[in-house]
Amino acid sequence: MTAPLTDAEIRDGIAHVARAHLGFEGTVEDDTPLIEALRLDSVRLLTLVAEVENHFRVMLEDGDEAGIETVGDLVTVIRRRMT
Repeated sequence: MTAPLTDAEIRDGIAHVARAHLGFEGTVEDDTPLIEALRLDSVRLLTLVAEVENHFRVMLEDGDEAGIETVGDLVTVIRRRMT
């Protein structure tokens, strides 16, 4: 059995997805605002969701998006889905 990912490892995975699939070149911290920093429109948001699900092998569900404004918020949701 593998150890659960740390918040830093999840954040690094989000950064990888953002760089590889959205062309993001900035830094990714817990307080990084997702929509503004990643320039998310509806298509880019769908790309982010699909690639995060693929990267972490999780399924985000309806309602998960409520309250997600920062990378730290997304880390929390991914952690919840991984358990």
